[in-house]
Formats: sequence, C-alpha cells, structure tokens
Amino acid sequence: MAKFYIILFLSAATLLSGQGKKVETVYFKFDKYDIDREQALIILDFVKATDSSKIESIQIYGYCDDRGTNDYNYKLSQKRVETVQNILTTNGFSKNKILIIEGKGRVLISKDTVEDLKKTRSENRRVDLLIVPKNSFGKGIYSSLQEQHQVGDRIYLENILFELGSSKLTKSSIKELDKIVLTLDKNKKLEFEIRGHVCCTPSSFKDAYDRETNERKLSINRAKTVFKYLISKRINSLRMSYKGVGNQFPLGQGDEMDRRVEFLITKI
Repeated sequence: MAKFYIILFLSAATLLSGQGKKVETVYFKFDKYDIDREQALIILDFVKATDSSKIESIQIYGYCDDRGTNDYNYKLSQKRVETVQNILTTNGFSKNKILIIEGKGRVLISKDTVEDLKKTRSENRRVDLLIVPKNSFGKGIYSSLQEQHQVGDRIYLENILFELGSSKLTKSSIKELDKIVLTLDKNKKLEFEIRGHVCCTPSSFKDAYDRETNERKLSINRAKTVFKYLISKRINSLRMSYKGVGNQFPLGQGDEMDRRVEFLITKI
C-alpha cells in the first residue's frame, strides 16, 4: 500500500500556545497506515493546544482491529504510530519530546457481545496520543534524575520500558540506563532503591507472571534486571538495593505507566 504524509506547517507560536487535551485520538481506514486530511488536522489542533515547554513527553500508541494475524497487525500498528510521529516532527514538534512510540497490534473483541461490529472495529483502528505534563506525578515524584534530590524523592524512569509480561530490557531502555549511569557517576553519594512495578494483575496476586522465568515475580525481576545492569556499568552495589512492589502503586495514568521501574532516593 502506498504511504504518504500530509505536511502541516506550524509556526513556533503555535507550539507555545495554551495546554490542551491530555489525550487525542486519530483513526485509520481498514488495512491502512496513511492518514486522511481530516485526521491530520486533528493532530494539528492537538499540537496547537500543547505548550511544549510544560510537558515531559508525548507518548504515541497504535492499534488495529481484530482481523488478521498478530504479527501483521503489530507491524501495521507500528506503521500507524510512525505516520503520526512523522506528521508531528515534520511540523516542528521536538522529536526529543516523543519518548514512547509503540504499536500494540490487534484489539481483540467478542463478536457475540458487540452490538455494532463495524463501528467497534473502526474505533479500534486508531492511534492515541498521550501528554505527560512536567511534574505530573505529584510532589517529590519526577520523570528523570535531577541535579538535586531529597531523601524520599521517587524518580519514575519513563523510558525504562518492558514488553508485556517480560523482565528483559528493551534496546531503548538500555540506552536510557546508559544516560542514567553518567548521572550517577557525577553524583556518587546518591543512594537509592530500585522498585519494580507491574500492571493488569488481579488483587488476589501479589505479583505478575514473568514469561522469561516462568515465575510470578515479574516486578522484582524487573528491578533486579536494572540492578544487575547498573552493576555491569560499575555502579557500586552498596549504593543501591532492589525490590518488587507488584501492582500496589498504580499511577492512575494507564497500564503502560504502571509497567515501570522507579528509583527511591534513600541517601544524598
């Protein structure tokens, strides 16, 4: 299928206008990853309403309807995400602000329980854009390591990502950890606890299932993975510890946010 982008020229002033919606959605035709002008204008309005100086990041998630194979739809959803990303960056939005770009694949449905199957499928062929405002996680909670911290501060490592059900670091996560290593090397007195979190588990379970180890220890394994990686980069193990806290501390901003690792500052 042919791929094209609608280019929307934005002035610098439009990128600095008032803060708009936290979430926007654009829709795609069946089996397509290009976008029509009407949907592209939705992205334009989204950018106009976004004050880029007040946000930590934009996260982009792509989806497909339930038809076709998993592999095909993962690739299609990723291409849809890339289409939206290209429209944003072509029109002057900082690529550095777009920190999560993920195709989710098919949205599975039960055909017997859906009243309007055609409408439901059309609504599932979409890309969602999520804004994370600066300091949106509350007092003492940050999305990156700062120059100065207080004991008790929590650093939500926004770019330390894991696949669903996995404790294995992604390539992008390794790059982000390498940046963190540089910061830790500059502040050798900083001590911290690495906390692993999970989403989407019933309250009857303390932790989620790790498909890498076949254990219900996913949150602790994610924290341990980060711990071991930092040791491999010569961060002194005496400066840090790790633990898994399961699904006890959701951020209330979606499942993706809850599949996370945090640093809890214990000594400065």
